[in-house]
Parts: sequence; C-alpha cells; structure tokens
Amino acid sequence: MRLLRKIIVKIKSQLVKFRLSRTLIVPSQTPPKSGMNREQVKNKMIQVRFWWHSIELGHGLVTPGHQGDLNYPTSAYQLVRNLKFPESFKGTSVLDIGAWDGYFSFEAEKRGANKVLAIDNFYRDRLEETATQGFEVAKEILASKVEFKKASVYDLNPETFGLFDTVFFFGVFYHLKHPLLALEKVYSVTKEMMILETHYEPYWDGKKPLAVFYEKAEVNNDPTTFWGFNEQGLLAAVRSVGFKRPEVVYRYADRIGIKAYK
Repeated sequence: MRLLRKIIVKIKSQLVKFRLSRTLIVPSQTPPKSGMNREQVKNKMIQVRFWWHSIELGHGLVTPGHQGDLNYPTSAYQLVRNLKFPESFKGTSVLDIGAWDGYFSFEAEKRGANKVLAIDNFYRDRLEETATQGFEVAKEILASKVEFKKASVYDLNPETFGLFDTVFFFGVFYHLKHPLLALEKVYSVTKEMMILETHYEPYWDGKKPLAVFYEKAEVNNDPTTFWGFNEQGLLAAVRSVGFKRPEVVYRYADRIGIKAYK
C-alpha cells in the first residue's frame, strides 16, 4: 500500500511539473520602486554570495535563488499561487517566520499590508554566512518598509511582538525539535489566520494522525530536519493548540500547505 502511495505521489508531482513547463513565467521588465537602473540593481544583486529566494528585482532581473527559478514547483513565486494568497492584505499586519531573503514579506507588502515583520534566527550555516544581506539588498532595491528582527519562533509572544492578522509559517515546522511548542507560540501572536507550509509524510495515509522522527538526516541528507507528520497528524497538531478549521490548500511531492484560523 505504501509503495502504491509513493507511485501516486510521484505521478502527481510529474503532472505538476509538466503543467508549469507549459506556462512559463517571464520576469517583469518594470524598474523597481527605488528607481535604480538595471546596472545598479545587477551590481547590488551579485554582491550577495548566497540567495535562498528567487526575487524579482525589476528590469527582468531575478535573484539566483537556491529554491530554483520562478517556474520551479516549490519556488516562492509558485507557492504564493499554490497557497492561495489573498489578493489583498490591505490595511493588515503580517508576520513572516523564517523569512530568510524576505520573498513572502515583500509580497505581502506589495499586496497592501501596512505592517510586515520578518523574523529569522540564522539556524543554517549558509544563512549565517550572509545573515540579512540578501534581505537588506532586496529591501533597498524594492524601496520596502518591511522590518527584520533576528528571532526564533520560540521567542514569539504577544507582549513583545504584538498580534498579527496573518502569520506565514513556511519551511520551518519540520526543522523544529519542539513542533507543538512552536505552534503554541504562533497561535499566541495570530489574530486571524496562519498559513503553514512544510515537509510532510504523504505515504502514511489514512485517518490516524502519525508523526515520524528523523534522527540522522534521513530526509534530503539534512540534519536539521527532525519531524515528518502525515496529513492527519498535521491537522490534529494545528487543532490541538487552538486553531480552528484547518484546511489543506496545497500538496506537492512531500510538501503541504495548510490554512487555519483563530
């Protein structure tokens, strides 16, 4: 049964790749809000030794993100579409946990959010090397007002951080040794909605909530990946800390997206 599930997941993933290959995204040629010319943008972009996100900076230039170009199935650009981002965040506040270069933070601002806070705690070596360099360069080029704070999800509390209408929790959950504690912290600063994107175990299907602990870099040879919940396990974990009506909005290979409400 598990082998059949693996085959089904692989076929579905290939279908997604085929669909994307027929609708290629072309970067915008529009100048950035800062007014920098193409040469200025290019010079600043290449100063950053490592980019995680592929961010459109204007003049057709896109940062060389580790996640792949705009058309890669799990790129930040595609995740915005697959996670069904609201067309407008106008007049709202957004918290982006594990923001790295800030793609999702800048996207929320572009869609009208009047307050966006990006946080990260530099838990990976490559992120330590560049720290906030990518974020700061993109912020300058885009003339953004997004704020950055070095912090862990475990640091979150309403007294220090306040409340946010929407909280992004992308690509972090499975890296945490204490996932339920983290969800409790996220819940404490969420005013309306959390959008969660994470690795999961698509091969353990069924009604029973399950979670797998990875002790020795079993997933992608990544020693910072600790947990793989199945779909029911994730939904149960989200409900257990107080979120209501969690719904799956996206699945691709071993990635899943969930929206949940306060």
